[in-house]
Amino acid sequence: MIQQPFTKPARLHIRRLLHALAPLAAKLERQCRDRLLTRPYDRAQIRALLAILPTAASRLRTVAQFLEQVEYNGRRLAKLNLPPSEVGEVLRELGGILGTGLGGQFEPAREQLQLATILVLNQAYFEVREAETQTFFGLNRAEREATDLNDLLRRFIGILTQAFRARSGRLLILEKLPGKLARPLYIEHGTSRETLIADPEMRGRNASYWSYPVGKMALIQLAFPVRYPWLPRELALLVAAAERCREAIGRVRLEQEIQRLSAEARRVEEEERRRISRELHDEAGQSMMALRLQLEMMEQEAPAPLRRRMREARRIVERTGKELRRIVAALSPAVVERLGLEPAIRHLAARFGKLHGARLRTRISVPLRDVPRETQDVIYRVAQESLQNIAKHSQATHVNLSLLGADKKIRLSVSDNGLGFCAEKALRKPMSFGLAGMRERAALLGGSLSVRSAPGRGTQVVLEVPDCARVADHVEDSRIHY
Repeated sequence: MIQQPFTKPARLHIRRLLHALAPLAAKLERQCRDRLLTRPYDRAQIRALLAILPTAASRLRTVAQFLEQVEYNGRRLAKLNLPPSEVGEVLRELGGILGTGLGGQFEPAREQLQLATILVLNQAYFEVREAETQTFFGLNRAEREATDLNDLLRRFIGILTQAFRARSGRLLILEKLPGKLARPLYIEHGTSRETLIADPEMRGRNASYWSYPVGKMALIQLAFPVRYPWLPRELALLVAAAERCREAIGRVRLEQEIQRLSAEARRVEEEERRRISRELHDEAGQSMMALRLQLEMMEQEAPAPLRRRMREARRIVERTGKELRRIVAALSPAVVERLGLEPAIRHLAARFGKLHGARLRTRISVPLRDVPRETQDVIYRVAQESLQNIAKHSQATHVNLSLLGADKKIRLSVSDNGLGFCAEKALRKPMSFGLAGMRERAALLGGSLSVRSAPGRGTQVVLEVPDCARVADHVEDSRIHY
């Protein structure tokens, strides 16, 4: 409620002014209307201007009610694109008509009431502009924070419903907008156009509706409890918001398509890795084993001078076989398929402990039987990449690996007390495929991967993914409510 900016004596003089105006109000208002008709104002603007004159105050019980009326019509005038400076000039001009009608009496009271009116009008005007600014800030924030397209649409329609003070709103994704809905529509209850309101839960239950197309892909529909045609400034805001919405939808769809293609590329890469690892295991691996057996038999039958050289050749083949098995294991986490994630992680940790001098502490406490295959592969890959990086670069003496589940998430942490590095610089390196690849894999599952490290302070890699995560197609909800 607007507080009265008047002293007690001023309120007394204003009441006397309004009492004197009451019998003259209709006549003076006609004169003011006639003056306004000579200006390029439409009926809505003239009606709002007449509602903020002292003649309108004379019909109300209190000055406080009049100032509330001024505030309401001040917002309307702002939405009708009449700035406070122009409204102030009109008030001063029409004030001359009122002064003449009153015979020059009550001049101080009229001045005080006019100053209070202008003050309230300025405040209402800047509140409208501030609300518009906040609307665009909100849309920008929604675009940054939205997790997917459905979340973006839900946030957008919530902001627009609040911005226009609608009772309810819908943001609909359609294959193609019907011809009648491809243009802005103001719809009133009971008219034939009301059938164009897409949601039956909203249709027929409101006094009026706005329908506005968002490009050729979506539709904004807002419902109001009273008949409320949009005002020019509101339509301009709706146009700008719809354009922002169109751009955001296009951007999110493009990002989703990139993510889908990235997921497909990862899937093809994994399939190719598995194919190559199978061929190496089945063909090259078997050939190496057969060669080792042949060399062993030849070593036993060879003359003494050749036996040492045959033994050395056999050992070379054995080392090559071990390296081949390491390459096969790195190419495809087949061990995850055969054993499951927990045994695969423990096997990975055991191999690390045998090959490297660092002391490894492993802790696994999470039910992994129902975790999707894609998630298991990513967890194993991140653990594998992290341990390989430690072995190659860190010179660590202690390593901790933990795999825990809580709050519908799976958390893998691999930390060491090694040399450390600058994580951001490493991620910015053109050939930093290890860390970048791990982050991409996590993102495809709706998870995250963080790397905390500093020179001389060790490194910690933390992967968090939903326990039911899958690389899935994005489904758009065609009925986003608010």
